[in-house]
Amino acid sequence: MAASPDRRAMPAPPDLDPMPEPPPPPDFDACCGNGCDPCIFDLHDLAMDAYRQALRAWCERHPDAL
Repeated sequence: MAASPDRRAMPAPPDLDPMPEPPPPPDFDACCGNGCDPCIFDLHDLAMDAYRQALRAWCERHPDAL
C-alpha cells in the first residue's frame, strides 16, 4: 500500500486560500488632528504591516500566482 501524500505540504487551491486584500486607507478628514496615540494613520500602518506579512505568506503558498 502506497503512503498517502502529506496534505499539509500541499497548498490550498486559490479559491480556498484567497489573496489577502490591503486595508482601506483612512479618510484624511477622519483624523481629528489632536495627536491621538494611536492615530488612525498609525492604526492603518499597523494594518498594512499585517497585510504585507499575510501577502508574503500567501505568495510562499502560491509561488506561481503573481
